[in-house]
Amino acid sequence: MSDRKPLIEVKQLKKHFPIFSQGFVKRQIDTVKAVDDVSFDVMQGETLGIVGESGSGKTTCARTILRALQPTSGEVWFEANQGRINLATIHERELKPLRQEMQMIFQDPFSSLNPRMTVGDIVGEPLVIHKLAKGKELEDRVVEILEKVGMQSEHRMRYPHAFSGGQRQRIGIARALIMRPSLVVADEAVSALDVSVQAQVINLLEDLQDEFKLTYIFVAHDLSVVRHICDRVAVMYKGKIVEMEDTEALFENPKHPYTQMLLSAIPSPDPDIKMEPRRDLVESGWLPED
Repeated sequence: MSDRKPLIEVKQLKKHFPIFSQGFVKRQIDTVKAVDDVSFDVMQGETLGIVGESGSGKTTCARTILRALQPTSGEVWFEANQGRINLATIHERELKPLRQEMQMIFQDPFSSLNPRMTVGDIVGEPLVIHKLAKGKELEDRVVEILEKVGMQSEHRMRYPHAFSGGQRQRIGIARALIMRPSLVVADEAVSALDVSVQAQVINLLEDLQDEFKLTYIFVAHDLSVVRHICDRVAVMYKGKIVEMEDTEALFENPKHPYTQMLLSAIPSPDPDIKMEPRRDLVESGWLPED
């Protein structure tokens, strides 16, 4: 990784959500610090995994980086085609052209696709919105990217309900890649799929990364998937990154108690091996007695 340059530099990023009281007069009574002073770099061409339990802030962090959510504070420096840009402070109207360079693959392949649109319209919509293609050129580019993700050209005439979960996720991947972005955020992109289909989609993502020179931020809770696809892993706990390391180093020698707890929860493939809580983590309060 030392010869690569950062595509994304996140510096002291925060995303806080205020909690207001109920009643006629609303006042702020608390704050949820979903992302709290997070800093890391994502190198060009690498896959950075962000892991943690539900509610740890990993999805909020990813969406804040893409400016799907407005940051409370901090900096997100992105190496765009027109130069280095701080996504955290740029005006909304200046974000639209940058959407061509950063895209998202969503978790649920069923709800992320409009059931009233054909696959061709869904995949080609980004090109229409950004006025990048129309007519025969638009159709050709839709067919090309569908074939890249393992679909057929005639599939563009059908509606999402005609496809399986794995096929729908391929359609979502095609939609994300049709504008040739440099950064793709995959938010639990395979968690809703069967295990056999997960493997196919993961292999597809790896092949597409090599072909299109993509950089991934891979948000997940399935540690076996993360170990397979990610170059580095950031572990989030209560809105903070508690450990960040190369993938194999983290799995072989986790240093933070929370990381150790996550890895100790991975079941053995041998059903005869019982899962026993690590006594040191129980005694330190990171794991409950039961």
